[in-house]
Amino acid sequence: MTNALVPKALIRYAPLLILAAAWEAASRLHLVSSLALPPLSDIAQAWVELVQSGELVTNGLSSLYRAGAGLALAIVVGGTLGIFMASSRGVNAMLGPLVELFYPMPKSALIPVTVLWLGFGDGSKILLIFLGCMLPVTIGAYNGARGSDRHLVWSARSMGADRLRMMWDVVVPSALPELLNGVRTALALSFILLVGSELIVARQGFGYLIGYLGSNGSYEAMFAVVLTVAFTGFLADRVYQSVVARVLRWQE
Repeated sequence: MTNALVPKALIRYAPLLILAAAWEAASRLHLVSSLALPPLSDIAQAWVELVQSGELVTNGLSSLYRAGAGLALAIVVGGTLGIFMASSRGVNAMLGPLVELFYPMPKSALIPVTVLWLGFGDGSKILLIFLGCMLPVTIGAYNGARGSDRHLVWSARSMGADRLRMMWDVVVPSALPELLNGVRTALALSFILLVGSELIVARQGFGYLIGYLGSNGSYEAMFAVVLTVAFTGFLADRVYQSVVARVLRWQE
């Protein structure tokens, strides 16, 4: 079984291997400037040096803390708001226009606002990620809750279930698939907002390290951090999909 999975994995990720080989060849053959695209082998060496020096680990942990804290708050608050908006016309009438107003707005526009409120520390980044990620979670929870089976809701009410019990036993399970889709969108968005904010206003983190190395001309190390962010986001998404598949197994 394990041996059968290996060829499938190779086929699935073959484009990445081809891209890596093309990258190395283009740089080594001077088809592109090594300043614009350093050889992948040099980037790998720079990555090892960053790990050994502790810079990558220290800044990475700082970034992951900010992203994790902001995303966790967004899931709790956004999920709760979305379900209550779907269950209460009054709540929906009050919050619906705000969600519609802020959803299409570029979230990076909030960077100066969060810095003005909370300064250059972790708080401003966590707040930015929270505000940006809360909206897709809210919309996912709202759409999922709105699609709840009305017959199950009526049955729960006829059996004497109070409002909170009905929401927990009927509405939340029905909303879970759409809610989890919204969380996946928010997960990707958290990396975008994190690096964007750290590039502009931070003294630590992946984004800060990218900007610092680039301004010093350490392009191999800069690309090493960029690829670290890319693969961290990729791994986080794969792990999340695996967890979601287990959580939603009951639906099968």
